Amino acid sequence: MKDKDVIKLFEANGAILDGHFRLSSGLHSRRYLQCALILQKPDIAQRLCEELAARFKKERIDFVVGPAMGGIVLAYEMARQLKARRAIFTERENDLMTLRRGFSIKPGERCVVAEDVVTTGGSIAEVIKLVEAAGGKVAGVVSLIDRSSGIDFGVKFETLARVKIEAYSRDACPLCKKGVPIVKPGSRR
Repeated sequence: MKDKDVIKLFEANGAILDGHFRLSSGLHSRRYLQCALILQKPDIAQRLCEELAARFKKERIDFVVGPAMGGIVLAYEMARQLKARRAIFTERENDLMTLRRGFSIKPGERCVVAEDVVTTGGSIAEVIKLVEAAGGKVAGVVSLIDRSSGIDFGVKFETLARVKIEAYSRDACPLCKKGVPIVKPGSRR
């Protein structure tokens, strides 16, 4: 699957939004990739995750973990495709990435970290740190879309599409300067 095929799939499902958005990273952007509109469709989610999972077929993966909200469905379907024992997710508690709901990681367990869209990589870096602090081993990171400028997580990083979409700090945002109302579509408040 090529970048253009993934983007066409997003466009066909109304998952590329135009406007003025505040991303989870705090950056502002003219475009927003609403992966929930893609992942709500099991047949599409299966097809995308099959593509990503194929890149880890030779690895032993015990679990897949994703940050809430964007990584939950992706982590579940990736775990299913990789025949991992489980899929878990992290949540923020007092601004710290944590495991809740009885989830745990045993020392030596191997995982893949799954995120829908990578912009700054901050959430993924936090999940990797949490996994390693628990004694787990991160075999790699997967995302549907990478809109970063090429982040190195120190592990294998597989994505379905690399997309160049400008993002701005609040102070440098041309949309803010024009007074265009901003929308916060992501999960982080």
